Amino acid sequence: MISFNKNIHKSTIFVIFTLLFVLQANAQQLEILIEEALKNSPEIQKFELQYSIASEKVNEVNAVPNTELGVGYFVSEPETRTGAQRFKVSAKQMMPWFGSITARENYVSSLADTKYEDIVIAKRKLLASVSQSYYNLFANLAKQKVLMHNIELLETYETLALTSVEVGNASVVDVLRLQMRQNELEQVKEVLEQQYLAEQTALNKLLNRDKSTEVNVMNELTIPSEDTLINVENFSLHPELIKYDKIYQSVEKAELLNQKESNPMIGFGLDYVSIDKRPNMSFSDNGKDIIMPMVSLSIPIFNKKYKSQTKQNELQQQEITAQKQERLNKLETVLDKAVKNRVSAKISFKTQTKNLKQANDAEEILIKSYETGTIDFKDVLDIQELQLKFQTNQIESVKSYYIQTTIINYLIQ
Repeated sequence: MISFNKNIHKSTIFVIFTLLFVLQANAQQLEILIEEALKNSPEIQKFELQYSIASEKVNEVNAVPNTELGVGYFVSEPETRTGAQRFKVSAKQMMPWFGSITARENYVSSLADTKYEDIVIAKRKLLASVSQSYYNLFANLAKQKVLMHNIELLETYETLALTSVEVGNASVVDVLRLQMRQNELEQVKEVLEQQYLAEQTALNKLLNRDKSTEVNVMNELTIPSEDTLINVENFSLHPELIKYDKIYQSVEKAELLNQKESNPMIGFGLDYVSIDKRPNMSFSDNGKDIIMPMVSLSIPIFNKKYKSQTKQNELQQQEITAQKQERLNKLETVLDKAVKNRVSAKISFKTQTKNLKQANDAEEILIKSYETGTIDFKDVLDIQELQLKFQTNQIESVKSYYIQTTIINYLIQ
């Protein structure tokens, strides 16, 4: 009987370490899910369509004002020296000041560049969300396995207790305590199963697929002994910060366009008037039609809107600079917190590993006392509860380490 329980003790250690140490090939599953999410995500498609629309607007603004055409008929025909006027046809085309169309194209292109950064940001966020959801599934499944093993261990203890009751070394109360503890663990396991299904739905929806699609989660995961170096230089290249630079540049382009539009517009036109010949008269210009080329200027003499727009652009640039600094401060805070939390996860894992070893040693001592018939099943339950706590904390430490890593990667990769 004692030898049987020693095997169980060794099995406990094996389950924990197989849950927490990984083969490198298992990471391939997460990469496949990320690729599928990037390919199928409706959010990414939304931002790509917005970028396409913004890019297409370049063709929209590459145009001059509409040509004005007019036709008039003289109801009462005015007489001129050369004859009566019958009808009039006119055409007029206004042209923006030199460089205005190019300035407008540059402004719209800068807006499209800003939309492109939305795609980059959305992809980074999606990658982080998929990874975090995946690690949540891993932790949930690992806890279920630990719970199942502890339930099986309690069943073994229950057998020992029943044997001790028969020889008078334990009471029925000890058996009931063990059974109640099993019931509690069964309840926790069932709750975890429901939470797993909910998290699986969340992950499937990130991949834009049916919520009931089964997700294959790796069985093993480890905390590496050495962390990858964090390249802070990449931090300034984060798309959230680059987006503010692009917005700032778009305001610069908007001001250049504003300056161009504040210039006069040049108009070119042509009037044609049909003239009837004067009867009973003969001279060289009799009935000669009138053709009159025209040039016009549209000058914003009393319009203050361009000066106001310049002032607004200056203020907007100041606002963007402040917004960028505010976002930079927040991102630096998030990065520093993630780095510290990742270190804390490693510390916690080492502590829980040490505690678990000591709890296992205590369990072994209690089981050995069965030889003398002095086993205290209340102490056994206490130790088993501690073991489960340390095992669960180990899994949480591993999950926390990798979730913090996804945050770091979002900020500096």
